[in-house]
Amino acid sequence: MIELTNQPIDSSALVARASRPEAGAVVLFLGTVKSPHDGRKIVAIEHEAFDAMASTSLHEIAEEARAKHGALAVEVVHRKGRMRVGENIVGIAASAVKRGDAFDACRYVIEELKKRTPLWKKEFAEDGSWWAGTEETK
Repeated sequence: MIELTNQPIDSSALVARASRPEAGAVVLFLGTVKSPHDGRKIVAIEHEAFDAMASTSLHEIAEEARAKHGALAVEVVHRKGRMRVGENIVGIAASAVKRGDAFDACRYVIEELKKRTPLWKKEFAEDGSWWAGTEETK
């Protein structure tokens, strides 16, 4: 299952969806809002997505991870909207017969997601806000 949501990520449900009887491992990756970032105290972030394209991209990446790393299942949930420090931005669960394959599948998804999926992040600090990837502070 691939999901874009405005709701908090239920990591237990994510793991349950990825679990398979033949799996020797289920790996969960949670990407969280952190502070500080680049020396600035972050108070929140906001993610926007082009939903149709982002969903297609996430489906493709999850399928590639499954095929390339022998995963039995790959589940991805990515949040949109405003999130505070400590909240989960993305959850990825992968199951595989061997633990290394499950770890590799999770790493593949997060690395490819960041390169290819149309998601935009705005960071909010005590001294202003900016879109990630820009130097401009407003």
